[in-house]
Amino acid sequence: MNPQDSGLSSITRLTQQVRAGGCASKLAPGSLREVLDSLPSQSDQNLLVGFDQSDDAGIYRIHDEFALVQTVDFFTPMVDDAFTFGQIAAANALSDVYAMGGTPLTALTIVCFPQDGDLELLGQIMRGGMSKMTEAGCTIVGGHSVRDAEIKFGYAVTGTIHPNRVLINGGARAGDSLLLTKPLGTGVITTALKQGKAKTSWVEAATRSMTTLNRAAAAVITEHRGVHAMTDVTGFGLMGHSREMAMASEVTIEIETAQVPQLEGALEAIALGAVPAGLLANREFAECVVRDEGHVDDSARLLMYDPQTSGGLLVSVGAGGADALVQALLEAGVPVQRIGHVAAGKPGIILRGGRQ
Repeated sequence: MNPQDSGLSSITRLTQQVRAGGCASKLAPGSLREVLDSLPSQSDQNLLVGFDQSDDAGIYRIHDEFALVQTVDFFTPMVDDAFTFGQIAAANALSDVYAMGGTPLTALTIVCFPQDGDLELLGQIMRGGMSKMTEAGCTIVGGHSVRDAEIKFGYAVTGTIHPNRVLINGGARAGDSLLLTKPLGTGVITTALKQGKAKTSWVEAATRSMTTLNRAAAAVITEHRGVHAMTDVTGFGLMGHSREMAMASEVTIEIETAQVPQLEGALEAIALGAVPAGLLANREFAECVVRDEGHVDDSARLLMYDPQTSGGLLVSVGAGGADALVQALLEAGVPVQRIGHVAAGKPGIILRGGRQ
């Protein structure tokens, strides 16, 4: 029997057991940054990318031709089906390795589960996660569990990469084109689901996006020599992650709001009041460096801050190679969209208005 067909998930609505779901449950980026900035610096010449750089994963060099990519990601349920929740958690954790240009190798499972919770439900979650890890060619080698009133699940993933092939968020250059490989809206749509306002078609489209690995996209991108910077768009939203790219690269990120892809129902969910707390925290964190040029619709602007779960890759690529990369991604089945460009100037973000 397929775990999704057991009927158990229809009885137990996972989204009703948590206060916030998916990446919307993460600590506010401003609060996290305040704590990280207070920590002492580390002196290790083999630490190529550390937590002080606000990147997607850490990179630790083993020798001149081999480095480890390490990340950890876990969160509360954002969908009601247990098997699907496990799949999304795995895809989201793997994404950080892909965003650095790495190849996932092994994973450790992280489980927070009620002491008196239904173990069949936990089994479905873990089987869902394992299905995506298997798809990625990543081996689960163990894990850790604790008792918790709220369900939380995810992985610590280790990957490999050549030290000279690392893609960080700090390499964007003036003149680059900006590409995005998944539409926005998972945060507001899963919030609408939790509130009982979401249409089935909205949830199905969001689920397809969240369960799709960034593996195919990363495989194409890492073979393209014109890519200068990359990050995945997850809990901090498009604006939060664009802010980090702009600051790390010391450039201005210019985004054409009419070109940013949206999931079906995303703007409708916002209109219904399905605005997660994580979205508001992202706006508080990033809007100080964001300015509008032209008319930007209020709902479209809010969507830019929406916390994404298992979101797409934001790529800064030399303008001369952008068309070729877009074509290669489309041929690989990746629904990529060109959403703006990089300009010289004060680090920050410009949202350019236009018809939706």
